[in-house]
Amino acid sequence: MLTWLLIFTLTIGIAAYFRLPQVIWSALLGVVLLLYTFSDIAGIATIIILWALYLVVVVPLNTPNIRQKYIAEPLLQFMRAAMPAISRTEQEALDAGKVWWEGELFSGYPDYSKIRELPAPKLSRHEQEFLDGPVEELCRMLDDWEICQNQNDLPREVWDFLKKHKFMAMIIPEKYGGLEFSALGHSSVVMKVAGRSITAAVTIMVPNSLGPGELLMHYGTEEQKNHYLPRLASGDEIPCFALTGPEAGSDAGAMPDTGVVCRDHFDGKDDVLGIRLNWDKRYITLGPVATVLGLAFKLYDPDHLIGEETSLGITLALIKTDIPGIDIGKRHFTANHMFMNGPNRGHDVFIPIDWIIGGVDYVGKGWTMLMNCLSAGRGISLPALSTGAGKYASRYSGAYSKVRKQFKIPIGHFEGVEESLAQIAGQAYIMDAARLLTLIGLDTGENPSVISGIVKYQLTERMRIVVNHAMDVHGGHGICMGPNNFLGRAYQGIPISITVEGANILTRSMIVFGQGVIRSHPYLLREVEAVNHPDAEQSLILFDDALFGHVGFLISNFFRSLWFGLTAAKFVNVPGKGATRYYYKQLTRMSAAFALLADVSVLILGGSLKRKEKLSGRLADALSNMYMVTAVLKHFEDEGSQSSDLPLLRWACEDSLYNVQESLKGVLRNFPVPIVGKILNFVIFPLTKPYGGANDKLGHQVARLLLQPSDTRDRLTKGIYWTDDPQDGMGRIEHALKLSLAAENSERKIRDAMRIGLIKQQPVESLLKKAMDLEIIDKDEADKIKAAYDATLNATRVDEFTKEGWKLA
Repeated sequence: MLTWLLIFTLTIGIAAYFRLPQVIWSALLGVVLLLYTFSDIAGIATIIILWALYLVVVVPLNTPNIRQKYIAEPLLQFMRAAMPAISRTEQEALDAGKVWWEGELFSGYPDYSKIRELPAPKLSRHEQEFLDGPVEELCRMLDDWEICQNQNDLPREVWDFLKKHKFMAMIIPEKYGGLEFSALGHSSVVMKVAGRSITAAVTIMVPNSLGPGELLMHYGTEEQKNHYLPRLASGDEIPCFALTGPEAGSDAGAMPDTGVVCRDHFDGKDDVLGIRLNWDKRYITLGPVATVLGLAFKLYDPDHLIGEETSLGITLALIKTDIPGIDIGKRHFTANHMFMNGPNRGHDVFIPIDWIIGGVDYVGKGWTMLMNCLSAGRGISLPALSTGAGKYASRYSGAYSKVRKQFKIPIGHFEGVEESLAQIAGQAYIMDAARLLTLIGLDTGENPSVISGIVKYQLTERMRIVVNHAMDVHGGHGICMGPNNFLGRAYQGIPISITVEGANILTRSMIVFGQGVIRSHPYLLREVEAVNHPDAEQSLILFDDALFGHVGFLISNFFRSLWFGLTAAKFVNVPGKGATRYYYKQLTRMSAAFALLADVSVLILGGSLKRKEKLSGRLADALSNMYMVTAVLKHFEDEGSQSSDLPLLRWACEDSLYNVQESLKGVLRNFPVPIVGKILNFVIFPLTKPYGGANDKLGHQVARLLLQPSDTRDRLTKGIYWTDDPQDGMGRIEHALKLSLAAENSERKIRDAMRIGLIKQQPVESLLKKAMDLEIIDKDEADKIKAAYDATLNATRVDEFTKEGWKLA
């Protein structure tokens, strides 16, 4: 009897694993039952009972009319009564953007061909020339200490340079005078500039992300495009966009800023149809210097001048900042970074109705417009800034760890420092991979709102990790501010990246999974749409189809997770070779586990899940880290699967898979129904925790990659501004590394001589003279050692100021 029970269970499991159609697995179970009937094991009564149970279950499930009437329809009525109404802003968020790779991760069975067949990222000739020319020149011009400490703004010549070379028009089409860069080109510019000056990078970012330019391109009338886009491209207009206010940050629905449709005189004309606006905004980047203001507000039409409704919803308008009633020009002091950011207010400001972005046709569609345009800031600008920080920290912290010595040993050889270097390099590799994969998606026509939220949240948080570790490596060299400190401003700027374009707490706990589970799940959104469908008959048909597809999906992931857990996913059919093949298998395993846990969470918690922000946040972490694994595998293969890069690949995948595991474990430990959590824990992790993170040996290999020039080091830090100028805050470190490596063999001769007692420790000049007298080294070698010594002192020095004031001593 136990044998037949096992056969029966295996039949269900195999059918579920391969996601066979309902009719086929029903037939398979019928065959098993038929064989059992003729096995002479069970009595006639048992056979009758089993066949009756089989028919009671299988016939209704495979007969649409019966299934819909007796199963689907009662559940549909229950769902209609239990499901909370979806607000307008929630619906607009669900409708915004597209579902991309996150849908595959929710599927439990990702189709890797969709990622692997995407083209490798490549800049156009025009973009590369811009990076090698104007961007390189701009980076040489930027003196971040002068900008932030003395001028409190970009110098006038930098502003003029940005306008002349159209840095603020990268997204504007060429026909309007812009550069029309790809997402990759846009990101590459921001990333390179960010390492020299966050102030300059943010000034460039804002007009090229969520703002008037992008909104006009997507939604503006032809008249609006023809008027504003050329002026934005030339720099004659400086744009900003005002969304956040004192009373409404993340909750746009609570926005108190209003516009009322009315008639008034404007620009010498009487009886002009327009809007009277009142608003109070803050945290508006470029606000203090903006000449044209994008504004979000709630529009009302009490006299029904443009329609039958009174409350028209969130609307966007483009407003000249020099008209009466606007208070603009004050500044916020943003964490010691002097980009222009400040409040603005409007009192009884009257504008013509055609200043609405897109005209009257786009009244009330403001939130949809904003959600559809979020990908630039979230998916391009902030990840570029964060990745730039990771690359700069990797290159220059690695060089610093090689030239800075303690106990006559480079500090990068100490295991404590090595641990931080491994984090710096590994996280930088992950960040660049995620940045590039997202850019490929954007440049191939995707608009992934969930993925853009993931990369904004993940990469800014990883920037925090990288910069904190870099500060630990540099110690006092990192905290003493001055022209030679390239790291301190990055440390001060971490909260800026984490806060803007949606605070990470909100993105993690509410948006990534909360929005992702509805949009990306293969059946959930279809069920919600079916419940809300106005036609009763069609609603039932759609709900029935989605519901039973969902049930099969849940059962499939249950058995797939259990099988993957018992076999360590060794038998999964995935692409790749060697290490990549192993990690593709593990990613498939975690995808199935995540899909199962997400489904059960939604099934048990329902609408209350969005209030369980800790659980939602952990599920968001799991989804996010699976995306990181995908990106790293794609990145490694796009760069030719270089064997020397394998330590970075392994470290990145081990770290990310460990994060997925711990996030799922966190959900299981804290599941509101403990017994369900324990059962799922056994199904997903039946043997033990499979991932332990990157071990010390792997960390050692990764850290050593930063201490020596190599193709791997160059690939890891590709795209940043590079210099070995000894007078430059960063270049002096690279300069010292170059000279130190040139002197290594000569220094080794002296150390060997000291070890056997030929020479004693003494000041460098006398030490070199003694070594030459004993013919241990020659004059050329002595010069190399002295040059390396002087360069190291220069690389490790910190700025000094007079005690009377902040003037360099």
